[in-house]
Amino acid sequence: MTTDLGEVFARLPEVLREREPYPVLARLRESSPYPASDGVVVVAKHEHCSAILRDPRVSSDRSRARIFHEDVRPASRKLVDLDPPDHTRLRRLVSKAFTGRALAPLVTRIRATVHDLLDAIPPDKPFDVIKDFASPLALSTVCAQLGVPAADHELVGDWSRTLSRGLYPLPLGSVDHEATGDAARAGGRLLVYFKKLLAEPRSAPHGPVLDALLNTGDEGSGLSESEVLGICVLLINAGYETTVDLVGNGVRALLEHPEQLRRLTEDPELAPAMVDEVLRYDSPAQITTRVAVADLTVGGLRIAAGDLLVLLLGAANRDPAVFAGPDEFDIGRPGAGQHLAFASGPHFCLGSGLARVEGAAAFAAFACRVVEPKPLTDRLTYKATPSLRGPESLVVAFSGVRAAPPVLSRATADHGVGQGRRRT
Repeated sequence: MTTDLGEVFARLPEVLREREPYPVLARLRESSPYPASDGVVVVAKHEHCSAILRDPRVSSDRSRARIFHEDVRPASRKLVDLDPPDHTRLRRLVSKAFTGRALAPLVTRIRATVHDLLDAIPPDKPFDVIKDFASPLALSTVCAQLGVPAADHELVGDWSRTLSRGLYPLPLGSVDHEATGDAARAGGRLLVYFKKLLAEPRSAPHGPVLDALLNTGDEGSGLSESEVLGICVLLINAGYETTVDLVGNGVRALLEHPEQLRRLTEDPELAPAMVDEVLRYDSPAQITTRVAVADLTVGGLRIAAGDLLVLLLGAANRDPAVFAGPDEFDIGRPGAGQHLAFASGPHFCLGSGLARVEGAAAFAAFACRVVEPKPLTDRLTYKATPSLRGPESLVVAFSGVRAAPPVLSRATADHGVGQGRRRT
């Protein structure tokens, strides 16, 4: 690996905050797989990332990487970091909360929330797609799943945002110790919050997902309290942050491709397909890691047991070997669903179905109701979340908001519910 590419890789968190990081990611993809340093291998081609995500010879537990000394190994019992058999047991129990039947009641609520948020846009000034639309939609949805009272939504959301800013995909660049410290405290506060929430006497259900978690299996075979609390924190953080990024990235793409915006306005049934294209074109989840637990070969490169594999999902999702014209945004693109934004294999995103519903509802409503939207590009900034990509702010000028249609099509509203259990 050249020194130049090594320097680019080291500053990848900063690159992902740029308006156009994909030319840099393309350079990294073209040279991959390659050793970034002793014990760290970069993988960025779609074929290789997809195979690694499914390979039983790799682990999701980063503490098994040999680059970490015993005294600094990142300890975690989060679902996303577990391997079989622990992961298999927890995944089977948690997936019951993400069936089509469990999530179906949320569809009507999501649709209503989308239109309520657009109805509330002040007609005489620009609005921020993130602050006024994407964030309250995603936050209210995930909080409804877990029974978080409306008065606590912003408190929980603030902790989640702080947690995301400290999730550094080590060993990328230098660690911001202040951010990681703040993140640890925010994670602890979320755990304490949900512990108190569970202890409160209630006459009504907590929320469909939390109730499903609390009623998994027979006595002795369900989830422990610590496991339920950890999953609550994971769902809040993952279900909130990545959905905000999905909506923000998608609206930005529509604004910068007016022909695609017109296409969606004329045919809102394209909204579900657009979700996959946004996930491919500008992935919220840009980076994930795995650890080789046996020697293997990827793209002709020998990987040693204990090597940390850094998978650049955003680069893989623009791989020309899989996607024709990968830098073009096409909301009707055939095969867009081959993206890896939801990962693949055993850790395929549990909440993918719900994210698809939220994204489709948001994109269809935005296209059909917001009249002549124009981005105020000088106000576009990106979040300091090292492994995720999404706007911090996306301010839009417009000339009006049309009245909400009386009924959204079932295809647009229901698309994707229950898909979180799918294995790919």
